[in-house]
Amino acid sequence: MAGVAGDRSGSPDLSRYYTQEIKWAACEGETEALAKATGHAKDVRCGKVRVPIDYADPRGGDVEVAMIRMKSSASGEPRGSLLLNFGGPGGPGVSALAGSQKEFGFLSKGYDIVSFDPRGVGQSDPVSCGDLGTDPLDSDLGDQSPGAVLTELRKAAKVCEDKSGPVLPHMGTVNVSRDLDVMRQALGDKKLNYLGFSYGTRLGAVYAAQFPKKVGRMVLDGVDTLTEPVAEQSLVTAEGRQTALDNFLEWCTGNPGCVFGTDARAARDGMVKLIHDMDEMPLRSMEGEEFTGQDVVGVLSQALYSRQAWPALSQALGALLADGDPRALIRMSGGLMGGADGPRVDVPMDNMSAALMAVNCADDPDRPDAARIEKEVGTLREEFEEASPVFGKSMLMPVLLCFGRPAGTDFIRERVRDVKTPKLLLVGTRGDPATPYRWTEETARRLGSQAVVLDNKGDGHTGYLGSVCVHDKVNGFLLYGETPKSGSSCPVDTRAQE
Repeated sequence: MAGVAGDRSGSPDLSRYYTQEIKWAACEGETEALAKATGHAKDVRCGKVRVPIDYADPRGGDVEVAMIRMKSSASGEPRGSLLLNFGGPGGPGVSALAGSQKEFGFLSKGYDIVSFDPRGVGQSDPVSCGDLGTDPLDSDLGDQSPGAVLTELRKAAKVCEDKSGPVLPHMGTVNVSRDLDVMRQALGDKKLNYLGFSYGTRLGAVYAAQFPKKVGRMVLDGVDTLTEPVAEQSLVTAEGRQTALDNFLEWCTGNPGCVFGTDARAARDGMVKLIHDMDEMPLRSMEGEEFTGQDVVGVLSQALYSRQAWPALSQALGALLADGDPRALIRMSGGLMGGADGPRVDVPMDNMSAALMAVNCADDPDRPDAARIEKEVGTLREEFEEASPVFGKSMLMPVLLCFGRPAGTDFIRERVRDVKTPKLLLVGTRGDPATPYRWTEETARRLGSQAVVLDNKGDGHTGYLGSVCVHDKVNGFLLYGETPKSGSSCPVDTRAQE
């Protein structure tokens, strides 16, 4: 399936991708600023690899995939690279690692720590839906005829296509997995050592099915579903993000100086009003760019799941509400509106939501037809807004925008099962608001006997940064090959969150 040089199956020749070397250099712009903020800028370097837009026809152009490396602190030779994916789909890995080197410092005792912006994300040819925002159907759907709804969806899909360019039809986890193998080779690693969070677990599972002989030590933390359709995934995500937001507001209102005051319920109402008001009257930069309520939602989507980001998020929201200054929020999203704070990062503000739509549509073979859209769109809107008054709108639109797109691959549902790899460590957290524990059990059964489940009894999205026990067991597995026994668990542990 790799189609590498020497493949006699008639697959396209990919040798020029599999023989490239990464030229590492000092990071620039916002990535450099994030690294400096951690005090470890000298320890990171940035680079790129080229991958084909279309693996079936590599003559059709390339994507430059942005990468970042934190050099191993080992006194001797490191055992190779450990690639991280922080989730999404649509989450940038370059800015995420630049801002969180401390959290992965122990793993650097054995590995160069590497992350990347997947194709269509961040600095890797980012996709966008332009000024469309996340909801082209702002008026009450009940006041629109079904035909009008379909017309608007077709227009919206065309805007995304025009703004995103040739990479859009070639998003999807199957292609990102193949990019991951190109990166493995360019890094000089015979096997892929990998730590994937949330959506990154889907990516890891697909890689294990595509390249089973290339799997080294792989950990999947906050395990995604491989079977549920995009509508169900999105609804669960909306509910999970709302839970995370509620938890953040409980924490914020319990601390002095919270911009939302001391009443968590009033804070939830205030957040909904803030987003509504900013959608109605966006802020504008000196260059005339808009920052909307849905842009706030996009930043919240990235920042909420890590408790370590909560103090910075609280301060950034304070600057927005008190002074009308969105720059700190924009920096948290990996973008910059331009101005005195530093060089501009040319990543569309809607990139995360646009990439999420593109990947989930590409991964899902189900495709709603016109009759189904006409029948169900009003009900879906109610369900998503009930699940989350903040995130429901942004999570519904990626579902609706799959309408009219080509049917997604059936590879994930049909062929990601019973993998022939070394042992895989799957971490499921009982109180995970975004990836329910049942997904860990379901995915483990699909992957087969090589999947070992670590049952984290705690709360929060993913376990590695939220539990000392999980942290230690994952480190032991990745660094020393210590596989937890089947049925192992970690107790509730709040020390990692203090």
